[in-house]
Amino acid sequence: MPAIRTTLRRGATTALALTLLTGALASCGYGSEKKDDEVAPAATGKKLSTDKVRLGYFPNLTHATALVGEQEGILQKELGGTQLQSTTFNAGPSEIEALNAGSIDIGFIGPSPAINGFTKSKGKNLRIVAGSASGGVKLVVNPKKIKTLDDLKGKRIATPQVGNTQDVAFLNWINERGWKTDAQSGKGDVLVVRTDNKITPDAYKSGSIDGAWVPEPTASRLVDQGAKVLLDEAELWPDKKFVITHIIVAQKFLKEHPDVVEAVVRGSVKTNAFIKADPDRAKASANAKLKALTGKELPAEIIDPAWPSIQFTDDPLASTLQTQAGYAVKAGLLEKPDLAGIYDLSILNKVLAAEGAAEVSDAGLGVK
Repeated sequence: MPAIRTTLRRGATTALALTLLTGALASCGYGSEKKDDEVAPAATGKKLSTDKVRLGYFPNLTHATALVGEQEGILQKELGGTQLQSTTFNAGPSEIEALNAGSIDIGFIGPSPAINGFTKSKGKNLRIVAGSASGGVKLVVNPKKIKTLDDLKGKRIATPQVGNTQDVAFLNWINERGWKTDAQSGKGDVLVVRTDNKITPDAYKSGSIDGAWVPEPTASRLVDQGAKVLLDEAELWPDKKFVITHIIVAQKFLKEHPDVVEAVVRGSVKTNAFIKADPDRAKASANAKLKALTGKELPAEIIDPAWPSIQFTDDPLASTLQTQAGYAVKAGLLEKPDLAGIYDLSILNKVLAAEGAAEVSDAGLGVK
């Protein structure tokens, strides 16, 4: 069955050095080790159809809806007497595995692992039920070596993982410029070096890479080390919007506990409204949660430029998911997938209607 191949391959000259750097950088983004369950605020009020709901996400700014929703108690308030339990993950594949194993019920996740999980299960393991975030991905480079986009040819550029969302986007960008790079090995006109985001800053500092196509806050970490933003991926998309994070739920859980899913979706919508109404407080709240999860908060020189590049949205931007799947197919990382039924936005649209907001579209990929 079609699936994005997620076997990590690195350039031979950088693999050992990057491996040795693994423990050198405290992680606040993709690549964080899976944490033990975080204890949510006490559940009070009327219990819904289950005692608890288990939520998964990354300790990453593009997952700030989850960070802020927990930190501010917005998600737990909507759940009432049903206890929220959360677990953080290093990357999408491990979160999908947890969803398949029944270890979590709902997750914040990026588009590529959602597509992969849906297609591998023949459309039986998950549904996308709401949006969360758009943007927050940049191409940052060493300005001494790369001054224009044409200068990327022959350079070593990092992406987080073979077949991940940023990797697919960069491979597509390379292809559209008429250059050739093998999707699996990363070798070609541009050398794509698959590098865990937590060690990418040290790889850049050592000269092992010349730049990176990465999400926040990794992009701003590199800029803090002297790199320059050469391209914001949002510039490549209509209306400068593309899905970077959305909410998925196990189909079994959705069928058995729609009231709980509705509470989480409503909490997400209210959290996004909170973020938009008071972005400075929301940024501080997200940083406080990151500190609780990882032991370190992001310094101002990292979080301040990173935060405004992310748009928080209830709309899952379904048409951009279809486009990203097409990029993976073009790169040879994915057979043409059947994504019909990957969305069920009925609960989200019910919540939005109650808030006086317009419905959002599933781009023809919803449950029939």
